[in-house]
Amino acid sequence: MFSIGLFSKMNCISTKTLRHYDKLGLLKPAYIDKNNNYRYYTSKELLELHKIITLKQMGLQLNEILEIKQQFTNIDIYLKIKEKELIRNIENEKIKLKQIKAYLKIKGDDCMYNPVIKTLPEVKVASMRKIFPNYDSYFELIPKMGEEMKKQGAICSEPAYCFNIYHDGEYKEKNIDVEVCEAVVEFCQDSEMVKYKVINEVPKALCILHKGSYDTLKNAYTFILKWVEENSYEISDNIRESYIDGIWNKENPEEWLTEIQVPIK
Repeated sequence: MFSIGLFSKMNCISTKTLRHYDKLGLLKPAYIDKNNNYRYYTSKELLELHKIITLKQMGLQLNEILEIKQQFTNIDIYLKIKEKELIRNIENEKIKLKQIKAYLKIKGDDCMYNPVIKTLPEVKVASMRKIFPNYDSYFELIPKMGEEMKKQGAICSEPAYCFNIYHDGEYKEKNIDVEVCEAVVEFCQDSEMVKYKVINEVPKALCILHKGSYDTLKNAYTFILKWVEENSYEISDNIRESYIDGIWNKENPEEWLTEIQVPIK
């Protein structure tokens, strides 16, 4: 048998750490002298300690190593799970690196946009789809949708989530195929103008905030297309515009705030 001091020196590990492993139930000594509480180890514990050290060098935490010891008769099963987790983490870190590089580049170009990638949750909406002649026609047609919803007894969600989905697949300034959506608490009876539906979750969307009137949105779309291409993404579905501040609460168009939400993969 090896005393705890000798066992410590043999493995370049402190006696304090060995006592901690004993307390956790991770590595028990082979024998404890009842007279003086001295701990003694054998070659069996030496093999166990090397396994612990190897797993730690793979990046596993002590609680994970203890879980392996308690629940997994075959360590390969656990390590395959861990391998998949590490691969996911690496991919996530690559995404972060891309975002850092893109941010540094756009800041170098003195750009006004800060791109964010997030999930857009599933939402119940009141929906009106029309061909709008231009952006100015929004101010005439969208209030009519609000009047129709009021007649139907629709209750809007809080916080409010009003957005347009663009079905043309590209930025247009005239004859725009737009679906106007307003998040609601529950469905009402459909009418010819307003229908009720569920908009599915978007797992990954590039989102940027645009401050200013709607006729300057083309600047935001130019930025979006460039960012998507330079960061090796593709636009995977129709683009949304979510209206945060607008004519209803800000008189000055320069204070209007719109979030452009672009599904990507």
